[in-house]
Amino acid sequence: MNPKPETRGSLVRGRVATSLLFLLFGTALGCWTSRIPAIKSDLGLSDGLLGLALLAFAVGAIAGMMGLGRLVDRWGSTRVMVPTALLEGLLLIPPAFMPTLVTLMAALFLFGLVHGTLNIAMNANGIEVQRAWGRPIVSSFHAVYSIGGFLGAAIGGLFAHQDVSPEVTFAAVGAGVVLLAVWAAVWALPQDVPATPPGPAAGTGGGGVSRSFYLLFLGALAMCTLVGEGTAADWSAVYLHESLGSTPAFATAAFAAFSVTMTIGRLLGDRLAERFGPVQLVRGCGVLASVGMTAALLIGHPVAGVIGFACLGAGMSCIAPQVYSAAGQRDPARAGAALSLVVSLGYVGFLIGPLVIGGVSTFTGLPVALGIPALLILFVVLGAAALRPPGPTAPAPVEEKPHRDADRSGLASGSGN
Repeated sequence: MNPKPETRGSLVRGRVATSLLFLLFGTALGCWTSRIPAIKSDLGLSDGLLGLALLAFAVGAIAGMMGLGRLVDRWGSTRVMVPTALLEGLLLIPPAFMPTLVTLMAALFLFGLVHGTLNIAMNANGIEVQRAWGRPIVSSFHAVYSIGGFLGAAIGGLFAHQDVSPEVTFAAVGAGVVLLAVWAAVWALPQDVPATPPGPAAGTGGGGVSRSFYLLFLGALAMCTLVGEGTAADWSAVYLHESLGSTPAFATAAFAAFSVTMTIGRLLGDRLAERFGPVQLVRGCGVLASVGMTAALLIGHPVAGVIGFACLGAGMSCIAPQVYSAAGQRDPARAGAALSLVVSLGYVGFLIGPLVIGGVSTFTGLPVALGIPALLILFVVLGAAALRPPGPTAPAPVEEKPHRDADRSGLASGSGN
């Protein structure tokens, strides 16, 4: 179903606006991540103290997702995402100017708070745009986020290569983020654009399951998925270099392959979702990720490792977008609260996954520990039925009225109107 002609212009602009949010979201985070070593060096932080600073960002992000993300249901996604997008660019700058660990932690907590809130608001808005558009488009937003992350990291790396300070780097990127936020504010989807009707009543999540349990289950699926993403980011190069004996340069190819295939998968995800539906898509993606990664670990060769992480990225690419979409679509009136829970649990998986892999690897070795994400993805495959879209609401029974003519009475009782 294509957008109606009279609303197509508004929908196209709304889709571009949401894409801009995902782009600036990824760009800001990628830029910050790329300059962490410089921040660490400037303040003379040990690895442990840097970990405390990064923990402040994570705590702020989870607080934003769980707490302020619920403002989406009260004020609407547009009213929340526009100011938080502007703050995303502004609050990227202060961490570069902080003179002590305590002030850095405070600045990162505030940055994380806004970052987490924007995460919920832009995902809720993306689902609203998808509902109005009439067909799957949410994966494309996540693809733009991946592109933004690469763009931010590339800009940060270029500035670092030119010995440009973090202060100048964050100021330049922050200004660009603010400009994108202003553009998105102008083009955001108007509230009066018609959307497709919502699904069944909010009290159920399908099959009579309570809404809370349903959302917790979706959160568990998101957590299992993002464990793999965090693991790939932190352990892929270590695995190739230390466990498989590759050169440090070649070891970086593992995460590069993961990132590229994830982006490509998300670019194709909407067409695949439209053709196969979310359940079959997630099942197929999960099998690809799990089988590909497991095979690579069993082979134990650097080239196989790169291919394994490529399969992991391609397989995981479409899972999180479909999980978030299911959470937001089940009860559109409370999409913010639903996404707050599901996205937060997914983010917890992203944070704790690498820690669990590191802890397990001390007893089993890293190759065995890396089998954990592959195993968790199988749980996602088994639980993919929860992503089935809600069916149309059954029509209300028609009260039969007596008619003089028997034929007319028969027609009336057989009518669904």
